[in-house]
Amino acid sequence: MGRRDSAGRVVVHRIAVHRIVVSAIRPIGLDQWVCVATLRRMDIVIPLFDQFEPLDAIGPYEILAYVPGATVRFVTAEPGPVRDTFGSLPVHVATRYSEVERCDVLLIPGGGSFLAMVDDPEFLDWVRRMHAGTRFTTSVCTGSLVLGAAGLLDGLTATTHWDAAGELAAYGATYTADRVVRHDRVITSAGVSSGIDMAVRPAALLTDEVTAQAIQLYTEYDPEPPFDTGSVAKAPAEVIERARTLR
Repeated sequence: MGRRDSAGRVVVHRIAVHRIVVSAIRPIGLDQWVCVATLRRMDIVIPLFDQFEPLDAIGPYEILAYVPGATVRFVTAEPGPVRDTFGSLPVHVATRYSEVERCDVLLIPGGGSFLAMVDDPEFLDWVRRMHAGTRFTTSVCTGSLVLGAAGLLDGLTATTHWDAAGELAAYGATYTADRVVRHDRVITSAGVSSGIDMAVRPAALLTDEVTAQAIQLYTEYDPEPPFDTGSVAKAPAEVIERARTLR
């Protein structure tokens, strides 16, 4: 998996990992892989605001970072630490979103951060500009409300966190409880962990299904939850009410 540097931190051999992924397609040498990666270079951008939901961003990041030729970047309004919804996971972001002129994939995470995003006209203008040139514009959880506020979901069926389902109608979208919904270049996913499911889809669409399957295998994304209460369709009323008190 990797080695330790002088500070004792684990350094993952990313090239080796990418060679594993690419070898699932066909056996090639390192020089050939570098050529393929150069030709297929992709820019994936994830904007972070304070109170972002950590798994909304980190889950898809983990999947998409393995896409051959992809660079995944976090961006924000002003460089510096951005804190998650629990306040204990600061992510230092060095790039302003305003510095990004285009990207191949835009991924909007949710959490409490969506409140700041939907009330920021400058940010919404940027989202619209990015969408004009993306291959895929995506969201996780309440990130779909940001896409809605930018006018990108009008007339579409979309999904979001179950506790925010009623908010989509205000943006002209029809809510569905499906875990992932795709309309051409727009892909929305339901709450939190569903972002991992969602990220596997653009990974396949940007490369091929075998590569996406190899990424899924390498990350061992094969969930076996101990309880079958991961959606409101399955959870009893007592569990749903308790879930609403978690924040």
